[in-house]
Amino acid sequence: MRILLSEGSGLTSRQVATRLGQLGHHVEVLSSSQFCLTRFTRHVRKVHIVPRFGDEPLAWFDAANAIAKATAADVLFPTQEQVTVLAARQAELEVATIVPPFAAIQKVQDKISAFRTLQTIGAPQPRSAIMRSGEDIAKVTEYPVFIKRPISTASSGVRRATSARELKHAADALGLGQRDLLVQSQCNGPLAMVQAVADQGRLVAHHANLRVREGAGGGAALKESIDVPGLSGILSELTMKLGWHGALSMDVILSERGPGIIDLNPRLVEPMNAWFAGIDLVSLMLELAQKQHPEARPTGRAGVRSKQLLLAILGAAEHGATRTAIVRELRDAIARRGAYVNAAEELTPVEGDPIAVLPVVAAATLTLIRPALWRIFHSGAVGSYALTPDGWDKILALCARRRDKVAGTINRANSSDPEFSR
Repeated sequence: MRILLSEGSGLTSRQVATRLGQLGHHVEVLSSSQFCLTRFTRHVRKVHIVPRFGDEPLAWFDAANAIAKATAADVLFPTQEQVTVLAARQAELEVATIVPPFAAIQKVQDKISAFRTLQTIGAPQPRSAIMRSGEDIAKVTEYPVFIKRPISTASSGVRRATSARELKHAADALGLGQRDLLVQSQCNGPLAMVQAVADQGRLVAHHANLRVREGAGGGAALKESIDVPGLSGILSELTMKLGWHGALSMDVILSERGPGIIDLNPRLVEPMNAWFAGIDLVSLMLELAQKQHPEARPTGRAGVRSKQLLLAILGAAEHGATRTAIVRELRDAIARRGAYVNAAEELTPVEGDPIAVLPVVAAATLTLIRPALWRIFHSGAVGSYALTPDGWDKILALCARRRDKVAGTINRANSSDPEFSR
């Protein structure tokens, strides 16, 4: 099939491109940057330049739709937050895609709505509260807490506070007074990255992996697949309640008191560890795009490790490592020793794909010259696909205008109906 990825800069996009290439598909990518991560792989045949998604999701959609038609794409595969506008304007889309109903998107896309959605099914979450003004700061009595802007990606709108003073500073920085914010108590324990695929509300497959070693920007340099007791039941109830279709992911803290869900997103998140463990989420998404109804899959193998060398290098630089420590991290990851024993490369595998090594070489070179340069890689990638609050408002406003137009048409029809008039 000819498949067009919705984004070229993210880690998920890069991993999806690898898996699609392995399956023999023709892959092209949409990107607002010429030098996106997915350019550096033989699995991507072409990069199409489109408007920056975050602030201008409607302009991005128009460009994406035109390119999908011009290239005769079979599937527009959502790999990042473009799923929001694809769901909102699916009726206009001239290519198959895999998205949930927009009403379901609205219940998970912003962090306050996601918190309320999880509440309705009794899913475990940290102690949480909604802040509407500075007066609410005094109501927070236990620290540390995390304060979250409703719309943010890759922790870009999340701050940690250990006191009321820090909380006020963080709340002001995140726009309290202009928008409500979510405050959650800190939940201590390792982070599990969970993702699922559902078929019109029916859970088809899910996978969880532990972040064993933290990389740049809170990402996972090293992962291990795990089994989380009770997870299947939570996901089944959630996807059924939402009528979910396509991919759904969540971040879960595995504390001593049990799991606590701290984030929910309408998309896949780095699916290669799942593939290594025996769960092919990418193939399942393609089956849904072809209107098939795949059978439910059992959970994958636990204990399967995989690494992202690029994140390991950047993470070592971010966390204040010396050049010697960066070299050591690079050496251990490449040689698969220390924590990286038996860990397959999931982000930039070079076997049969030699140009995949170029971003790794660039990251290693720049961070060894100056460790602080790790920020170039992280901020550039996230900024390309992160949906901004203004962008989300534009999508919501479009949907509101459509509802008003439909309601107006119905009202005019009713008023002209003789039976209605009597």
